[in-house]
Amino acid sequence: MLDVPLLIGGQSCPARDGRTFERRNPVTGAVASRAAAATLEDADAAVAAAQAAFPAWAALAPNERRSRLLRAAGQLQARSAEFIAAAGETGAMANWYGFNVQLAANILREAASMTTQINGEVIPSDVPGSFAMALRQPCGVVLGIAPWNAPVILATRAIAMPLACGNTVVLKASELSPAVHRLIGQVLQEAGLGDGVVNVISNAPEDAPAIVERLIANPAVRRVNFTGSTRVGRIVGELSARHLKPALLELGGKAPLLVLEDADLDAAVQAAAFGAYFNQGQICMSTERLIVDARVAEDFVARLAAKIASLPAGNPEAADSVLGSLVDASAGTRIKGLIDDALEQGATLVAGGQLAGSILQPTLLDGVTEAMRLYREESFGPVAVVLRGAGDEALLRLANDSEFGLSAAIFSRDTGRALALAQRLESGICHINGPTVHDEAQMPFGGVKASGYGSFGGKAAIEQFTQLRWITLQNGPRHYPI
Repeated sequence: MLDVPLLIGGQSCPARDGRTFERRNPVTGAVASRAAAATLEDADAAVAAAQAAFPAWAALAPNERRSRLLRAAGQLQARSAEFIAAAGETGAMANWYGFNVQLAANILREAASMTTQINGEVIPSDVPGSFAMALRQPCGVVLGIAPWNAPVILATRAIAMPLACGNTVVLKASELSPAVHRLIGQVLQEAGLGDGVVNVISNAPEDAPAIVERLIANPAVRRVNFTGSTRVGRIVGELSARHLKPALLELGGKAPLLVLEDADLDAAVQAAAFGAYFNQGQICMSTERLIVDARVAEDFVARLAAKIASLPAGNPEAADSVLGSLVDASAGTRIKGLIDDALEQGATLVAGGQLAGSILQPTLLDGVTEAMRLYREESFGPVAVVLRGAGDEALLRLANDSEFGLSAAIFSRDTGRALALAQRLESGICHINGPTVHDEAQMPFGGVKASGYGSFGGKAAIEQFTQLRWITLQNGPRHYPI
């Protein structure tokens, strides 16, 4: 079991009232971590520590910030085994956590490369002698709220570019992966960023609404970023708007993968299986809708069913498990309800569907219609549905018939045709002849519609985490009308 204190002002500390909460392994039921349950006063203290650290961090030369972030990236990667050891909090496979650490280290390296790319511009002025500039400056304290499903990647993403831009950070850890999120803070602290530059607080599940509201309302918090469900994202967005705080929201998805009639079906099957079932489908980009041209649908479904047969889900520590556990048994119950609803209304179960506790076998359904909940609701589990259409326009209509718009993919041997379709897809991300699950630190990552707004990643994130200011310098006399 991992003990998880708060990290405030560079110090490890318990909650002010001494309360803790437990996170249990979803497969074994054993206590995976026991974390401090922050009070409202702890939330205030974390923001105060970040605010106190802000002037010195913002004043650092860009290459000094770069050096410290690069040091943190190396130390995070070197401690990969510690992150993997904490995978019991979510029941994930070790390879998923290993991938998380690798990409998170790259996110820090990319952020480090951005410290000298925060540019302004000189703007011609109509006023004689006026030298006008647009400058990007740090905002102050940034609040990052990260989820459990890709815990190292998404928590690191919540803080890396804010730090590169000269801000300090309060990270609100997920109640389902507090040890992993706290370890990220510890790595950054030990890398020498400075006391209070990164603060991490954890809270009991029942306290989350009050803690989040308190953090967003704090006047010192100038920016908010949140990754998680659309339901909670709406709340975070509303709270931020109430306090006039810009928010970057990366929310749910129901990613379509379009298979045109000329597609390489073997390549499409491999991408579909990876996109739908990796990490048990608990990725915002997970492929949930397989939108297939009717001329090749039977062949595609048969090949995908054969692939699914080679992907057994089980205890992540078992040698024969390719896939691991859902985050908890209640997730399995919820997802099984979506599957049963579809089957009761006439869908065909092609593969999977068996649930044992938190272990759900990878599932494929055919014959899904608009009347079924799975047509529109995000399953956030190892479930994909086949939707058939006649021709590209029909496939495009099906793909866009969703409130979500995060990631998408198109498979076709005619890349020009696929690119034309990609530009008409309502999604923030689209991959041609690649999976819907794809992330790189330097890429603009964000969605549209109910998948949120704004972009993480590389230069796109500079706009989110800096304040654009207009500054003028008057040279010589200036004429005034009065």
